[in-house]
Amino acid sequence: MQNDVQQRVKKVIARVLEISEDQIADDANFIFDLGADSMQSMELVAAFEEEFDIEMDEEKALDVQTVSHAVEFISSYLK
Repeated sequence: MQNDVQQRVKKVIARVLEISEDQIADDANFIFDLGADSMQSMELVAAFEEEFDIEMDEEKALDVQTVSHAVEFISSYLK
């Protein structure tokens, strides 16, 4: 399940940030490594909610800084 979540998270990130999935490392930081700005961070939260059909705590979601943390965070909602 974790692997499926990880693949879907990377697909969403690639779409929102308009980058290749190949550029997205598990430990990549959304802002420093992937170049997301605050607007894109909000878009990512909305896109993750849509992709996984969940409603996340927005404040906590915006504290998520890396791809692997996003996978863990989203997985916690799916249990």
